[in-house]
Amino acid sequence: MRAAYLTRRRVVVVTAALLVLLLASLLAAAGIGPVPASLWRALAPGAAGTTDYVIVVQTRIPRVLLAGVVGAALATAGAGFQGLLANPLADPHVLGISGGAAVFGAAVLVLGVDPVSPIVPLVAFLGALGAMTVVVLVARTGGRTTPHALLLVGVVMNAIAAALIMLVNAVASYRQAQGVLFWMMGALTTQDYFLVALVGAYAIVGAVVLLRHAAALNLLAAGEESAASLGVDVERVRRAVFVAAALLVGAAVSVSGMISFVGLIVPHVLRLALGPDLRLLVPASFLFGATFLVWADTVARTVLGPAELPVGVITALLGGPFFLFLLRRSLRGGPR
Repeated sequence: MRAAYLTRRRVVVVTAALLVLLLASLLAAAGIGPVPASLWRALAPGAAGTTDYVIVVQTRIPRVLLAGVVGAALATAGAGFQGLLANPLADPHVLGISGGAAVFGAAVLVLGVDPVSPIVPLVAFLGALGAMTVVVLVARTGGRTTPHALLLVGVVMNAIAAALIMLVNAVASYRQAQGVLFWMMGALTTQDYFLVALVGAYAIVGAVVLLRHAAALNLLAAGEESAASLGVDVERVRRAVFVAAALLVGAAVSVSGMISFVGLIVPHVLRLALGPDLRLLVPASFLFGATFLVWADTVARTVLGPAELPVGVITALLGGPFFLFLLRRSLRGGPR
């Protein structure tokens, strides 16, 4: 199916529809949980201190919002990586970039930094940036990167990151080791509203930078020489997208650990539905990625209730087969 030509009206309509879907999902997910509680009673005047208020406002809503922020950041980063590397298999987790952010984040926590401190997302961002730089430089040969080279280097980077996290775990106290395990599984927990807002601010900055360079990324998809002949400063765009994508991954990983495949599934599904134009794909990934992880986390915290699954289990079960399908199609040289 050929995607419709991108117009301002189409961008507005699609963005508004996805925003309404996200808001409806946030409200619905806030009302779902293993313990019955009423969203409307919790938000009613004078409800402070009631059981509904404690469950919904102090526990459930911050977690639902955090799921939205993390999903938005990972999906937008995935769209950016796929556009920058012209690689349909590019994903923060597959390429080992989430692993780099997790190593740095876990290390500063073991060193005693407060988990709510803005230092944690910043350090995780540096870890993601470092891992991404290593992966791209090692996989790049003759000025080009191939999908298979990126995958191989990403596998190695993931193995190194896992080993470093185990090393950090070995020198951590028992309490700190529980936190390190959280980084490896990819899980969401109830967090302070301030931390959710802080991570959301990081994610919005990264998404805005990607959106500003979306038109240039569209031209880069036709080749670096063609883009340069049309006035694109290729290296400047590449650096800006690198930093923005790393910021998005670092912000997400700093509060959720390594949640896999969100950056792979969401941009691909949207690309099939909306077309490859990143001027629409970036904001759509931001909104639909948030919706996707809100529902994945709702399943994770209710399917075995009152026990919880790490949300990374749900995304891996969905994303693993999806990745194998894309890899198989890539090996056959099918359409992307």
